[in-house]
Amino acid sequence: MNRGMTEDAGARFRQAAALLPSRLRQAAEKLSGEQQCRAEELRLRNGYPITVSGPEGELVIPGCEQLPLTERDLGQVLEIATQASAHTVLEQVRNGFVTVKGGHRIGICGSGVVRDGEVCNLRRLSSLSIRVARSVPGISAGILDGLTVNGLLQSTLILSPPGGGKTTLLRDIIRAVSDGDGVTPMRVGIADERGELAAMYDGLPQLDVGRRTDVLDGCPKGTALLMLLRGMNPQVLAADEITAPADCAALEAAANCGVTLLATAHASGTEDLSSRPLYRRLLDAGIFRRVVLIRGSGRSRTYQVKRLEGGVAC
Repeated sequence: MNRGMTEDAGARFRQAAALLPSRLRQAAEKLSGEQQCRAEELRLRNGYPITVSGPEGELVIPGCEQLPLTERDLGQVLEIATQASAHTVLEQVRNGFVTVKGGHRIGICGSGVVRDGEVCNLRRLSSLSIRVARSVPGISAGILDGLTVNGLLQSTLILSPPGGGKTTLLRDIIRAVSDGDGVTPMRVGIADERGELAAMYDGLPQLDVGRRTDVLDGCPKGTALLMLLRGMNPQVLAADEITAPADCAALEAAANCGVTLLATAHASGTEDLSSRPLYRRLLDAGIFRRVVLIRGSGRSRTYQVKRLEGGVAC
């Protein structure tokens, strides 16, 4: 990681830590520069000390060991994040999270208020997870040649277990393709259901997804993919974490229209993927030409590119 990227990663962490009440923010900002750059989440649980999660696991922030959090602490985070309009956030908890300026995402747990079978509010806050939003520009550079033919991106599926770095890699491939960084530039449409790829805020992406990219967030992936296909004339469609039959149907429809696809799925490999009927359908349809397998964690992550032929990696 070069100095510029390190400084940006540290700045991103401090931006996320600024959502904390003063005493907690000061403790978080005392973490070393290396720890700040590697931090992935800040975890707050009622009755327990604040922790930071990263490649080494989840650790209590030094100096906070004897400072159990209160529900008021959790409420203050939302007050800071929403500029004293926390009640407006709690009315939008169906997704279980809220994206704030900078693209940082706050996951919310508490006692749900259910009306007509849907969660419409939360009463007692019990946990918050502040996910530090950051890009890693250039992380895809070493594999782009394997994902292209004559400079043109091939439909690609990225696989790893949860927490393996699929979203980060996908985002950088999108950026590279959209900007023409090492590949032929193409228009990209992102179905960003959970706001994790572009992290839109006030109509602007908070994370770099490239200049030729159009983002539709907050919609179910299957619906968003079809809306982008019909309305934005994309050359590439991208979606994170394919999990539903509607997602697969939309990807097949796009492939049949000649659109290149980028997607991710939780799996340890193609054998694991093909054992599940939902994904077996995608493999049998042959809509993906490449698969990227992510191994390891933290700095020891490696990326292996394989060709897909008849749903089999080779």
